[in-house]
Amino acid sequence: MGLFSLSLLPPALVAVIYKDGGGMAFIQAFVLCLILGFSLWYPNRAHRKDLRTREGFLLVVLFWVVLGSIGAVPFIFSGQPSLSLTDSFFESFSALTTTGATVIVGLDSLPKAILFYRHLLQWLGGMGIIVLAVAILPVLGVGGMQLYRAEMPGPVKDSKMTPRIAETAKALWYIYLALTVACAFAYWLAGMDVFDAICHSFSTIAIGGFSTHDASMGYFDSPTINLICVVFLLIAALNFSLHFAAFSRRGINLRVYFRDAEFKVLIAIQLVLTAICFVTLYGSGIYDSAEETFDYALFQAVSISTTAGFGTESFHAWPLFLPILLIFSSFIGGSGGSTAGGIKVIRVILLLLQGSRELKRLVHPRGMFSIRISGNALPDRVIDAVWGFFSAYALVFVVCMLILMAQGMDAITAFSATAACLNNLGPGLGEVASNYASIGDGEKWVLLFAMLFGRLEVFTLLILFTPTFWKN
Repeated sequence: MGLFSLSLLPPALVAVIYKDGGGMAFIQAFVLCLILGFSLWYPNRAHRKDLRTREGFLLVVLFWVVLGSIGAVPFIFSGQPSLSLTDSFFESFSALTTTGATVIVGLDSLPKAILFYRHLLQWLGGMGIIVLAVAILPVLGVGGMQLYRAEMPGPVKDSKMTPRIAETAKALWYIYLALTVACAFAYWLAGMDVFDAICHSFSTIAIGGFSTHDASMGYFDSPTINLICVVFLLIAALNFSLHFAAFSRRGINLRVYFRDAEFKVLIAIQLVLTAICFVTLYGSGIYDSAEETFDYALFQAVSISTTAGFGTESFHAWPLFLPILLIFSSFIGGSGGSTAGGIKVIRVILLLLQGSRELKRLVHPRGMFSIRISGNALPDRVIDAVWGFFSAYALVFVVCMLILMAQGMDAITAFSATAACLNNLGPGLGEVASNYASIGDGEKWVLLFAMLFGRLEVFTLLILFTPTFWKN
């Protein structure tokens, strides 16, 4: 909490630069956060003890819950926008989990400090996700199934916390920061002003989807900016372990990407989705030319399927099955170990391979069939973990959706809102197509928990609700 308080100073500086009057809320929040953090740290400053796996799970969950709660303080103190307690928490957790669902209407007239803070929260959340997925969860035994590559550097093969995790986290920070700077520079060259370029680079690399304008990327009306966004979304949707391996100290080796099965499947999914959207839209004659149709099809297909949620067009108004197709594509999401949400491509690959193996076993009951990815045979423990994750994911989805419907939400809105928050996508259909301002407080709290479940790979949060976890 003490360290997090430092993130409240840059928005205050932005308020001073732009003289928008939004800085006082951040100064007040900074002081409160610092005092709370210090009061918790000081009595325990001399306490030293090795962490066990059980405390690791609790720490990871508390990390997101506490920082998400503290992140809501500036929204509570701020006069513009004037948000309720529920709305403040919803906006903060949506930013930190990189969901991108918003309750704020009228972004164009908000103080620059608030706009910058929303994007900064997403950027910090995106970095937290990378460290969580690549360094922490494999050590806890959760999420390790996507890091199956024996040749990968980093802490993948470690069974306990070691300095290699700190080294890996530092290297991931450098990669993440370099991508953010490159993205901001590209946006600026394409015509964004400095403020918009920085903010949108934060939310692009974090695959968050927040924008400084109500019209999102459609505000800029630029095919070049759209293409830049697509390229960096795809880069951020790749496993950061791949970036780590491709740009290691031994030199640049781009062949690492093309040897990776998950990379090839991810790109194939994007190509198929874009082709389906293009053919359907072009046949419907909505747009004037093939070039304009392709621009919209490519951008929305990549934005929704990678769980970013940026918009150049109201995709929910597209014809036929396209809106539902794109919502379903967000269930796949990006690669494991990326800032994207969803089930993750690697798990979908393993589910398909397991399904194929079961079909072969029906034909050859005594046959021995192994599941291989990139030439590596995977143990059954990994497949069992993936099936367990898929079952838990489906259960959480159904429960959240039914609770929303029990509170009076219509079926389409409940389905898409649950999918959008559990997959950390953001925009949905029906009442939540543009924003979440019109839904009730109870529904927002349900969706807030859905965001956490999706961001913490379900098991990490679900395990806290089991009696086994709390037994000594």
